Amino acid sequence: MSKTILIVEDQQVLREIMKEYLVDEGYHVVEAGDGKQALATFQEHEVDLIILDIMLPEVDGWSVCRRIRKTSSVPILMLTSRSDEDDTLLGFELGADDYVVKPCSPPILLARVKRLLGGQHRHHSRETLSGGAIMLNLPSRSVTINGLPCNLTHTEFEILACLMGSKGMIFTREQLITKIWGYEFAGDERTLSSHIRNLRSKLGEHADHIVTVIRTGYKFEDNA
Repeated sequence: MSKTILIVEDQQVLREIMKEYLVDEGYHVVEAGDGKQALATFQEHEVDLIILDIMLPEVDGWSVCRRIRKTSSVPILMLTSRSDEDDTLLGFELGADDYVVKPCSPPILLARVKRLLGGQHRHHSRETLSGGAIMLNLPSRSVTINGLPCNLTHTEFEILACLMGSKGMIFTREQLITKIWGYEFAGDERTLSSHIRNLRSKLGEHADHIVTVIRTGYKFEDNA
C-alpha cells in the first residue's frame, strides 16, 4: 500500500512539481495551499508524512506544526525559502524532523522523504531495546516508560534507538548527525542539540539515561 504524503505549499507551481516527482515514485499525494486547509486535510486523511512550507497564508507553518504535534508524531519535513537559521531551529523546537531550503532539487527532496518514511534501524538484530524503565520497540516504532506510552517524533525515536542500540558507546555529534540525517544534511550541531533537548523533555525523570560527554557527544547509560 502506497504511503500518503501531504504537501502544504501556497505556490501552486512548486506544489505541482513536488507532487509529480512523488507520484512518480509511487506515493499518494494530497495537497493544501494554506495552513488552515492543511489542518483540515490532515484530519480528513491518514497521512504518513507532511511536507510543510513555513510561510503560508491563513495559518503559518510553525503554527500548523505546533498544532499537529499536539496529537500526532507524523514525520514533518519543513520547507523554507529563508537562509535565517533561526527559522529552522524554531521548526525543530516545535517538533519538525527535517528541513530543506527552497528551491530544492527533487533528488534531495526524495532522499529526505525516503529517510523519514523508511527509518534507520530496521536492520537491527533485536526487535526491542530496553534501558531502565524505557522500552523501545523497533517494528512498531513505539516507546514506553514504565509501561506508559511516550510519544516521540520520527527523529527523536531514531536518536533514542541509535543510542540505546549501543549502550555505553559514545557517539560524537558528527556521527549522530550522519546516522540520523545522512551525509547530505545541511544543518549543524544546534539541530541535534534541539532534538536531544526535546527528547530529554519527553523522557522526564528518565532523561539522565542520555548522558552528555563534554566536548564529544552523547551516550546511553542503563544505570543513570
